[in-house]
Amino acid sequence: MKVLFQSRGNLFTVFGGDTVQLLKTKEYLERIGIAVDISTELTPDLSKYDIVHIFNLMRGQETWLQVRNAKKQHKMVALSTIYGLYTEYERKARGGLFQILANCMTKFQIEYCKILARALKNKEFHRGSLAVFLSGYKNTLKKICNNTDVFLPNSDSEMQRIIKDFSLKNYKYFAIPNAVDLDVFDFNKIIVAPEYQYLENCVLCVARIDGRKNQLNVIRALNNAPYKVVFIGKPAPNHIHYYEQMQREAAKNIIFIPHIEHSQLPQFYKLAKVHVLASWMETPGLSSLEAAVMRTNIVVTKKGDTYDYFGDYAFYCEPNDVLSIRKQTDIAYSSPFNDEFRDIVIEKFNWQETARLTLNAYRSIYEA
Repeated sequence: MKVLFQSRGNLFTVFGGDTVQLLKTKEYLERIGIAVDISTELTPDLSKYDIVHIFNLMRGQETWLQVRNAKKQHKMVALSTIYGLYTEYERKARGGLFQILANCMTKFQIEYCKILARALKNKEFHRGSLAVFLSGYKNTLKKICNNTDVFLPNSDSEMQRIIKDFSLKNYKYFAIPNAVDLDVFDFNKIIVAPEYQYLENCVLCVARIDGRKNQLNVIRALNNAPYKVVFIGKPAPNHIHYYEQMQREAAKNIIFIPHIEHSQLPQFYKLAKVHVLASWMETPGLSSLEAAVMRTNIVVTKKGDTYDYFGDYAFYCEPNDVLSIRKQTDIAYSSPFNDEFRDIVIEKFNWQETARLTLNAYRSIYEA
């Protein structure tokens, strides 16, 4: 079996959780004998592939052309949906004129406007953008769903959102969990570099700097706390001003570290007592999984699919309530880590299991 992975055009320039998901899924499928290539092109030649596996339903301006191209070439389509709209963030926390407008629009109209803004501001304009402008955002995503042979959401609750939003009737899906690389995130083998020892017992936040990740409220909540708070990540292209505001408001206990190699992250999780990801939406947040396997308590919100993964082992806060973020972080900081949580993550949320389930999904359409 030979598979082509496809995703957004800026997959490797704007690094995100979907980048990690795609690369790790490729690595572990290849370990069990599946040949995988990657393309961010919109209409590549698919003659040598058996299945096209596309990532990110929300990027409809690219995903639709990739799906349509697959169908024109008579290929089966698997779709890792990564579907979680940030509607609440747009309406409650984005700020400026767009927040006012967002409260007068449907969630799909909001996404339509965001694609238009990217086309104008970032010059992300191509045939896919035009398709969304002509058909509408919701209709474009509905067409993607109608041409998908098997859905691969990260959880059952994510799939339920898709079923509801697009009124799906006949569909096939396998819940494929996001995962941790246990070869990289091995608590007992990680040695912390001497230059980072000063961060021991810190509170950590590993994520792209982005208003949807809500780091500014974390700063407001944890400014002048009796522990160091470390942010690791680069600002997304449209969130430079947000990053600058974070830096302006940060107290002396706040530390910023630019994006570092993924393989270097385990030592920071090992140093930390708590990892905070107070996002407006997560499906579920790779860094929270990585923190848990490194025996670090996690503070998250219930926005999205976090509870499906973390159950009662996480500490839950409200993203728009700085007192809630502070309270739950303080409780997590003073609480011992429950090793049952780590055991669950190791058993259920590893890339070997993800690859196995993904191959089962492929076989469900390839051998049908």
